Amino acid sequence: MTSTMSTVQTTAAGRKFPKFDLYRLLHTVFEPVFGRKICILIDLPELAEAKDMAFLKNPARAIQRRAHDYFYKGLHGGVMDELALSGGEMFAYLQTGGSNLDLPDECADMRGDRLSLERDVYPNYDIILCISTFSATAPLTAFARQYGFRGATLHGLNDIILNSGLAVDYNIVSRDAEKLRQAMTRADRVEIDFALEDGEVLTARLELGGQEAQKSHGLCRGDTPDVANLPAGEVYFVPKSAEGQFPMKYEDGTLGRLIVTGGRIIRSELIAGDPAVIDAHNARLQDDPMTGVLGELGFGTQVLPVSGADIQDEKVLGTCHLATGRDDHLGGHITPDLFKRRQNATHDDILFAPHKTPNFDIKQVRMTRGAQHEILIEHFQPSRYLLEALAEE
Repeated sequence: MTSTMSTVQTTAAGRKFPKFDLYRLLHTVFEPVFGRKICILIDLPELAEAKDMAFLKNPARAIQRRAHDYFYKGLHGGVMDELALSGGEMFAYLQTGGSNLDLPDECADMRGDRLSLERDVYPNYDIILCISTFSATAPLTAFARQYGFRGATLHGLNDIILNSGLAVDYNIVSRDAEKLRQAMTRADRVEIDFALEDGEVLTARLELGGQEAQKSHGLCRGDTPDVANLPAGEVYFVPKSAEGQFPMKYEDGTLGRLIVTGGRIIRSELIAGDPAVIDAHNARLQDDPMTGVLGELGFGTQVLPVSGADIQDEKVLGTCHLATGRDDHLGGHITPDLFKRRQNATHDDILFAPHKTPNFDIKQVRMTRGAQHEILIEHFQPSRYLLEALAEE
């Protein structure tokens, strides 16, 4: 069983990152930016906290404070002038309570006035930064296409992310993501072997149908409506189907064996921990089967330190992740209306990484592409095949 941190992550621990620079980030990600109008969205449990920025006095609002201190103050401290941007307002909406759930329309400005996102925000800004507790990538992408803005989602923002994942050169991130995309694109299938502590090996087989791999590379340029998910650095697929089994570590530490048939998790079986956690998951799968659909297979492409937030940690080279639920923002067909209850229409990542899942190992990840068979990952390490792809000029 692998218990030590991967060499890729050890390298990241000793890597020196440049200081976070809002000017560089916005200029690189959104070129062109000159003459555009920008705003910031945050989420709050109560909109009353927006009035006079009362949330700044609440120590529980660390993410929202970073939105204010690094982005709002940065914009008004000279970055808007340097980039010839206008606007700079900040708005708050009610927290959704889940990853990629539809956003409420009501919002508030920092005077406390109640407004409408669809009337007062989306149509009136060219660039929207959403710095929130829960990911808003899926709903914001849909609104971007509807109203014509560009944006970025930065949920779970912490100091490690600011000083590493958001401090990198996204031209390089994009270049490396494309190299790995080319190495994996048009794969027919991917198989993942998971080794448990007792020696049992679970295998999940994901059918990809020769599709073009996609990349989350951080660049959102031109004036084509789109939303970047930052930090970026990922190659991903929308599975056509899936069969097999894989382990899942629940929030309380319970370990379950997930049984997958026809591209969907049909049940969870207890390996270790609290049976009630497994029962609750099975009840949810039975009540709303769409919550078990596998909507994404993703691979990290960056050398980054562990941040404790999946938004960055799933971008680390040598990790991979699956996701259940809606995938319309990734080009899939799973939309909120297909769920029994719209509050179930989340997109939930299941990250496999040494720090996150130390009680099982990724023994091997294999790709089949026609007659080509390649190992992609072994024991949370990128294979020689991937490293050689990155080394190509």
